[in-house]
Amino acid sequence: MSLLAATIPVQAVSLLVGDNGVATHLGLFASELFGTFILILLGAGVVAGVSLPKSYAKDAGWVVITFAWGFAVFAAVYLSGPSGAHLNPAVTLGLAAAGKDLAKGVPATPENIAIYIVAQILGAFLGAVAAFLAYKKHFDEEPGNRLGIFATGPAIKSYGWNLVTEILGTFVLVGWVVASGQTPSGLGPLAVALIVVAVGMSLGGPTGYAINPARDLGPRMAHAVLPIRGKGGSNWAYSWVPILGPIIGGVLAGLIVPAVLGF
Repeated sequence: MSLLAATIPVQAVSLLVGDNGVATHLGLFASELFGTFILILLGAGVVAGVSLPKSYAKDAGWVVITFAWGFAVFAAVYLSGPSGAHLNPAVTLGLAAAGKDLAKGVPATPENIAIYIVAQILGAFLGAVAAFLAYKKHFDEEPGNRLGIFATGPAIKSYGWNLVTEILGTFVLVGWVVASGQTPSGLGPLAVALIVVAVGMSLGGPTGYAINPARDLGPRMAHAVLPIRGKGGSNWAYSWVPILGPIIGGVLAGLIVPAVLGF
């Protein structure tokens, strides 16, 4: 019996885990939603802590942000094991492009891919809402444009080059994910957390390293609807870059990495 089945009521097991021990469609959806929720709660939370003027973490800096995002991935992966802990449409599409299952016993069918991506975007939206609630009084007392807490934006706007940055960063992340099954590090979720930290420190400066369409779109949607004082616009004109760039980077990684490594 799986760990999931051993820790929840029997009535729920049939809804989340099939008789073969593989997560059902509902189980996959719940796993990706919950994992992405945790990812964004912690990720948006650290940016809020560093950005908001009365936070104890104010001005802690880029290193704190990159490490916190990495550790957010670490926590979220452990909490979304039944689905393979993608937490990111670029990972889902990259694995599909590589001809791999999405998780053990979960083929990369259009239906399963859609379940993953919808769950990821919804989980990211809810995680951003929860981060807002955690810092609600800070948002109230220090009104202003807080879009950067929720979504990414370029340090220097140049849509084409911003797109290149997102493609490259996501290629590194998804390339590692695709290759990790062939060359296991033994570090488990810590390994992918360190990859996220490395991408953030090395390639995050130009665009804020979305490297995940759900990570940007879900929180941007939350910013658009939340009652944030003085929040300004949600910069939808830029929003296509952190969606399309990671998708391209993820698919390229899924196609190129197996060919280069010969599997």
